[in-house]
Amino acid sequence: MKAWQLDGLGGPFRLCERSQPQPRPGSVVVHMEASVLMSYMKDYVEGKLPVYRAPEIPFIPGGNGVGVIQAIGENVWHLKVGQRVVISSHLVAHENVRDPGQILVGVTAQGPIGRHMQQDWPDGTLSEYAVVPASLVTPVDGLEQLDAAQLAVTMRHVVPYGGLLRGRLAAGETLLVSGATGAYGGAGALLGLAMGAARVIALGRDRRKLDKLAAVADKRLTTLVATGDMASDVERIHSLTGGGVDMALDMVGGATDAGATLTALRSLVDGGRLVLMGSMAVPLPLPYTEVMLHAWEVIGNFMYSRDAYRRLLELIRSGLLDISAIRPRVFSIRDLPEAMEAARRASGLECVVINHRK
Repeated sequence: MKAWQLDGLGGPFRLCERSQPQPRPGSVVVHMEASVLMSYMKDYVEGKLPVYRAPEIPFIPGGNGVGVIQAIGENVWHLKVGQRVVISSHLVAHENVRDPGQILVGVTAQGPIGRHMQQDWPDGTLSEYAVVPASLVTPVDGLEQLDAAQLAVTMRHVVPYGGLLRGRLAAGETLLVSGATGAYGGAGALLGLAMGAARVIALGRDRRKLDKLAAVADKRLTTLVATGDMASDVERIHSLTGGGVDMALDMVGGATDAGATLTALRSLVDGGRLVLMGSMAVPLPLPYTEVMLHAWEVIGNFMYSRDAYRRLLELIRSGLLDISAIRPRVFSIRDLPEAMEAARRASGLECVVINHRK
């Protein structure tokens, strides 16, 4: 089969011939149709993201995808050959232990257990066929109206959906999404509406991008341009919401200061929840006394629970979530280098999709 092989982060990256994978116990082989590129894929491949730990052997990168099951290994009971599925990269060890290891297959691993898991499952999805643990695939039955590129876009939604579920967003609550102009922030704001939020405040620095988000959302979404003046931004959020928000989802990526995150924290009502899903290059100085007096809850969340993808697809089937707001921009798998550059420049409502059949 054709596959993109990376000889270590920063090493040679090329389209080559690899043996077609065979199913292992507890796994399925998927004939790939489409996948989504991370916005930072080019920097990842070039070894510019030191926090990421890739396999130490030549491997196939790529952590997600859409395809059709080609073969099934032993100890797989529900999935069927010919069934269309979406693939997640988030693998959590199945042992019944207190702190199971986890990795992003085809992307990164942390800690000794994660590194061991990565040795077992080094290869991702940027190939014609991919073998993955059965726990990473979710059937997409009943969504035949969506083509492969549209289904691939759901991978943009499932990450913030994990944060909204972890933060216990309830119908009728007010939600603030900080970093709403980014790849995951815009999807998070639209998901908040789909989950029944009475109001969503989309906070970001780029007025043009916020206007585009408002144009595809309903009247429950209000955009707000962040000034960087924390006191002013907090005051405006309190004014807009009549006292504060029930929950804030921080999706700011690569932050070099804590201002935006502290703005989100101080926008909460008493007992409100802040979910951290972005990234920050500096420490977060939590105001101990304020957190205690206001009974604020600060929740760190990595990725999403195993059932999140299934629940997300139910939102789409029911008509509660319209995924057409995020537009796929499709590239052939042979044009992956060009696609990586496009992914780096893509707007929050644009998603670069790789077509594996072209």
